Amino acid sequence: MDSKLSAAVFVDRDGTIIEDADYCSHPKQVKSFPGVPQALRRLKSKGFKVIVITNQSGIGRGFFTVDEYRSVESEVSRQLGHGLIDATYFCPDVPGQHSSHRKPSPGMILQAAREHQIDLARSFFIGDKEIDVECGRNADVRTIRVQTGLDCDISCSTADWTAKDFPAAVQLILDEQSPPSISQHE
Repeated sequence: MDSKLSAAVFVDRDGTIIEDADYCSHPKQVKSFPGVPQALRRLKSKGFKVIVITNQSGIGRGFFTVDEYRSVESEVSRQLGHGLIDATYFCPDVPGQHSSHRKPSPGMILQAAREHQIDLARSFFIGDKEIDVECGRNADVRTIRVQTGLDCDISCSTADWTAKDFPAAVQLILDEQSPPSISQHE
């Protein structure tokens, strides 16, 4: 393992850290979930890079422009707290066309790993859909599916873990990273 590489938490956006607004195209539609800023600060305090990985087919479908997407991204950053997201990768490709970046393809994660010196073996992906789980698996990162998206039935999820929301998913990651307690054999 290269010690210069960082662990990261890759995060889906819509339905995971903000409410899913169905082709969110305006800053007024952005509403972050409770506890997300605090959970992001906890990840950052433990040395994780936080990288958003999001499909944005609304751009490819002509529902909104890249500039409109960027204004939404700025509002997400403002609501969550500047400096908590290290990078955001978005894919404008529509379903059905060949794409190496549209989830569940791992292209965005692999690009982020190269550009941000990330150790995928120590990294996680948190998302609200099975395509997020598949994307994480395709990139060889551990996966957590949350119940906050439009499809909140996670009973058949293939994720490594499931959680009720983003703060609970972050707790799972931090518990997984904690060294075993010395006093457990009293």
